[in-house]
Amino acid sequence: MAKRLMLTLMALVLGVGLCAPMRASAAPPSDEDDLKPDRYILPGDAVFPEGIAFQDSTGNFYVSSTTDGTILRGHFKNERAEVFLPGGADGRTTATGLKVDQQGRLFVSGAGTGMVFVYDTKTKQLLASFANNASPTFVNDVAIARDGAAYFTDSLSPFLYKVSADKSGHFSFERWIDFTGTPLVYQTGFNVNGIVATRNGKYLIVVQSNTGKLFRITIATKKVVEIDLGGATVTNGDGLLLRGTALYVVRNSLGLIAKVRLSDNYTEGRVVSETTDPSFAFPTTIAEARGRLLVVNSQFDKRGPPPTPVLPFTVSSVRIP
Repeated sequence: MAKRLMLTLMALVLGVGLCAPMRASAAPPSDEDDLKPDRYILPGDAVFPEGIAFQDSTGNFYVSSTTDGTILRGHFKNERAEVFLPGGADGRTTATGLKVDQQGRLFVSGAGTGMVFVYDTKTKQLLASFANNASPTFVNDVAIARDGAAYFTDSLSPFLYKVSADKSGHFSFERWIDFTGTPLVYQTGFNVNGIVATRNGKYLIVVQSNTGKLFRITIATKKVVEIDLGGATVTNGDGLLLRGTALYVVRNSLGLIAKVRLSDNYTEGRVVSETTDPSFAFPTTIAEARGRLLVVNSQFDKRGPPPTPVLPFTVSSVRIP
């Protein structure tokens, strides 16, 4: 009888845990983690970083500065990053979302300038740049799909942009989707922000920051459907990371990373945990790097005026929840 009672109590506890999201600190480090820094230092006293991209083939990561468009480069084994592309060059006066493709090309979102840029990470050469001509505009984040095309979000105008290259390496730009008339309705404030592509090459997933909603976009048909979160939301959703059917959503001003378990067809999801860490300082986005999460600490809440950042600016390295 005592044994049966104990099993019943355990089942009840497990049931409660499955029904509600769990908030916890990032997992403690392992012996293997001791070989890597737990934070990366960014040079500059006014960086206010936003985007990050990890290049698995080299171990390098890239971080963008919203202040002047500087692109910083670090290595996952080294504590200090360095300037890779100086701010202001090529009309890149601010920068947000970043991604590196399999060819070593770095795609850069130009925020309020409405521009996008493509660079060669080996030579630092500007390969292409485009202006979207929307008004208002805030080109926020970028994802690279299986077909090699890069898709950019606009948080102020209801468009998704596409940059692709032909076999000769010539890049083209198009306003790929107008969300008007779809289930994704733009409202006052920051709308579509983070974006990821599914590994099977079929879908894009975006987060709408002001409503906390997630949407699936079918690449072949451009069909947009809202992902059913069972009544939950991920407001202040910023950068995204997708690992299989586990979607990680950075909730910037809340200092949290929400883990959403999605269905196999990405039409339903449940928030299963929310993770924080003492090192987080208004985190904006994340990248996976050799079994760790690199978390950009923007300190946007300290922009001022006058600016009062806690120096140095950093990227946190934490275990994946």
